[in-house]
Amino acid sequence: MDDAALLIAELLTRRWLPRNHRLVKRALVDAELFAQVEQRLAQCGLRWMDSIYADHVSVALLPAAQNAALGEAGINANNNLELPRDGQALLVVLWALIVLPKRERQTSRQSIDGEQQSDFFPGAKPLPGAASASPVLSYKALLEDYGPQLGKKLRLDANLKLLERHGFILRRQDEIAEGPLLDVLLDYDVLAPRILDGALADVLLRERAAADLLPPLGEGKDGGSAGAVPV
Repeated sequence: MDDAALLIAELLTRRWLPRNHRLVKRALVDAELFAQVEQRLAQCGLRWMDSIYADHVSVALLPAAQNAALGEAGINANNNLELPRDGQALLVVLWALIVLPKRERQTSRQSIDGEQQSDFFPGAKPLPGAASASPVLSYKALLEDYGPQLGKKLRLDANLKLLERHGFILRRQDEIAEGPLLDVLLDYDVLAPRILDGALADVLLRERAAADLLPPLGEGKDGGSAGAVPV
């Protein structure tokens, strides 16, 4: 078995592999090996799924193979993982809370625990990995903020287990973190505009309007320096 076949076998068995996996690292720099992998995947109706912003790679169906594999009912379904509607809504909420701020930190070359440093050439800095740029959510905060809209505790717990099983999230006691497939299988270019310009547009406008009403930093309501003692 050659390296291309071994890499595909591991991807199909494990469903995802880290970018630092020996064969994944080689495929990403070896054009010949990558072409072999893509060609053999395509022969099976599959395609390589990768993102420079994600720490894992995976495979998915080619559009041409979706109809044959899923049938017309599967193509017209809103998902092929049999996620309930509140599970889909939870997935989108988690994607927005985790991937959107992570992508902003990555494009600005800023880690989650480090302040952005002044740099003459910020674009030359390497992208922070998902582990260093991805925020971690609190389960209690998620339940308090979105529980009533997502079926309360019983449904939220069931859907979190389902999303964890599919590789979208990781659970560590009270913490919810990005899973290996959250930023690989969900298309940022499609979802981000729908959320930022659609679902969250009104929220962002209200926040910007509120920020415009605040006095400049260091000034009080009367225009003087905040906290200054009159003399």
